[in-house]
Amino acid sequence: MGLADRWATWIVVIALAAAAITWLFTGEIIRSVTILVVFCPCALVLATPTAIMAAIGNATRHGFLVREGDALERLAAVGRVVFDKTGTLTCGTPEVVAVVSLSDAVSRESLFRRVACAELKSEHPLGRAVIRGYGKGSELPPPEPQQFLMLPGRGVQVSLDGEQILAGNLELLRENAIDCGKASAAGRYLEQGCTVIYLAAGGELAGFLALSDTLRADAADMIVRARQTGVTPVLLTGDHENAARHMAEKLGITQWKAGCLPEDKLVYIEESQKNGCMVCMIGDGINDAPALKKAHVGIAMGGVGSDIAVDAADIALVNDDIKELPHLLWLSRRMMRTIKYNLAFSMTLNFAAILLAITGILNPVVGALVHNAGSVFVIVHSALLLK
Repeated sequence: MGLADRWATWIVVIALAAAAITWLFTGEIIRSVTILVVFCPCALVLATPTAIMAAIGNATRHGFLVREGDALERLAAVGRVVFDKTGTLTCGTPEVVAVVSLSDAVSRESLFRRVACAELKSEHPLGRAVIRGYGKGSELPPPEPQQFLMLPGRGVQVSLDGEQILAGNLELLRENAIDCGKASAAGRYLEQGCTVIYLAAGGELAGFLALSDTLRADAADMIVRARQTGVTPVLLTGDHENAARHMAEKLGITQWKAGCLPEDKLVYIEESQKNGCMVCMIGDGINDAPALKKAHVGIAMGGVGSDIAVDAADIALVNDDIKELPHLLWLSRRMMRTIKYNLAFSMTLNFAAILLAITGILNPVVGALVHNAGSVFVIVHSALLLK
């Protein structure tokens, strides 16, 4: 839009000057009038917005809700696409596959009950999975937590019957001086690509839940096709290194980073953009909101994603159909080519018409037809993006 505005300004100055000079040197006011008729940069002004609106219409049919008009322009400049794992590359509906108690004083049922209590008010897909799993094995709902505190990138902290409960990753436990020596029992689940939620109650590690998520059926093919558009896919996840490596190998992603806190994702995006590589971030959870906002373009999963993530993003994938992402990348690049062709055509037509008007070849009537023909061409050319 800025490019079109700058050119439109200069065309107005050039056309007015040409009209005045032509009248001064030829004395034929009809030529000056013809210049004023043909110079109006309608085609130039229409070149960008018509292409953007057509591209947004195309994106909408493929399940994308574009919140900002220039989002597709920025997406065309992206060289790296950063993915969150849970809820983005996976279905976001993990299931509890193991409940392991590491304390003689805490039974498996009590452990599951406490984790469900801690996750009751969480919006994270893992928290929802815990509640679903608990509901399948218990007729009673989990108890209401007191003093619920969400700790982005780490887990949750609640109080239940006067007891402080921590549910999350090992970083959360270590920050609260919890002895994590027994946590090695979760190793075999981590090697299988599971995500583990550790529970600490009363200042001690009580056990953990292992959850396994299902990779989206079209995720691997999407990564291949996204790479064909010229972008580099990157996986940033808060999961354990083994789980992250397992997922990256299945998807064919060569660049990945495990154990990422929200601030780690921000740092990665900032460093990439400082090095001249524009980044598109795709995520779904509250943890991803800062990164979605910081990225050159943020895309949120509209179905499984949290409201905060959707609000922070520039584009929302309404139906969570991740396989459409390569189409959006191709569309943004095609839109920018269309805009450049429209600008080149409109400027060429304007300058040619002005020259013909100066020489007296064009009269006002023919000039008006040429002027409108240029606008029609730009609109029709932009409309091709709808397909």
